[in-house]
Amino acid sequence: MRVAEPPAPALLALVDAIGPVEAAAAVRTSSAPPGVLSETSARRHLELAESDLADAAHVGARLVVPEDEEWPAWPLLSLGAASDRGQRWAGTPLGLWALGSARLVDAFERAVSVVGARAATGYGEFVAGEIAHGLASAGMTVVSGAAYGIDGCAHRGALAAGGVTVAVLGCGVDVNYPAGHARLLNWIVERGLVLSEYPPGTPPARHRFLVRNRLIAALSSGTVVVEAGIRSGARNTATTAAALGKAVLAVPGPITSAASAGCHDLLRTGSAQLVGSVAEVLEAVGPVGEHLIEPPTGPVRRTDGLGGEAMRVHEALRRRTARTPARVAVESGVPIGRVRALLAEMELTGLVERCEEGWRQTPHA
Repeated sequence: MRVAEPPAPALLALVDAIGPVEAAAAVRTSSAPPGVLSETSARRHLELAESDLADAAHVGARLVVPEDEEWPAWPLLSLGAASDRGQRWAGTPLGLWALGSARLVDAFERAVSVVGARAATGYGEFVAGEIAHGLASAGMTVVSGAAYGIDGCAHRGALAAGGVTVAVLGCGVDVNYPAGHARLLNWIVERGLVLSEYPPGTPPARHRFLVRNRLIAALSSGTVVVEAGIRSGARNTATTAAALGKAVLAVPGPITSAASAGCHDLLRTGSAQLVGSVAEVLEAVGPVGEHLIEPPTGPVRRTDGLGGEAMRVHEALRRRTARTPARVAVESGVPIGRVRALLAEMELTGLVERCEEGWRQTPHA
């Protein structure tokens, strides 16, 4: 993990073929295949395993590898499948540095990623917090990247609900980045997990955040994009989630908001499903049939269920003044014989009533 920048597909293939111990020896002696030597040439000389483990232990972190019981094998399977299809960006991590008491396999059994713009609007921050709070209340783990804006609001919403949240970093787990979220990261450690595939002490870098986005997408059943620019890290995460076969959901915003342009483009191109509530997110990413929601309906009216002619006859009547069947026939365009029959039927259902001057609509109860 120290000698190559993730995802390092050639090194991953070597580890899969001969195991990590022999792969490490091959890298150290420069006897590995050319692709591996190319990926490790700049750091092959580093011997920092003991110090990395000591640095992790100093902050209470641990190294979780595929042989461990808490390794989230099922969620990460999508990365291996994508790598097998030739997607070089999709390699499975060699291991994960974890800071927090939650077990990885439990945290990602039911998980949803909530991502979005750093320069979020008040609307986006409110929606992210509400969605994360609702998901956590429903027993879902909320996964995000601990960045300013939408990510931070998602973590806070989940924590406020007493739920589990996971922050996936593009630096070492002992590096508080961004610095303004140091307290938030400590709070996450108490109730969830801070994860990274980068060894302790690794500084943040732009390319590392793009690489870690594949983990945010892979470790959850679906990704909710609350706000995103056309070119943004959140949009990158959504694209990655779609490539991994995960559900991609987008929250619409005002058409005048540049912060929602990426969400709208995902929806316009059919790359994401529109969601506007926690219930809709749960229906899309939860176990099949567990969170079905009723289709939205309008207000119930007394005249619901009337046929076309009956509706025309009813609308031709008034509530305060009565009308004769002949007048109703003229107003509605329904033949007089049919008008009389329909009036009698609607009288039985309480929609109209007969009076001395003719017929009128029954007043509302």
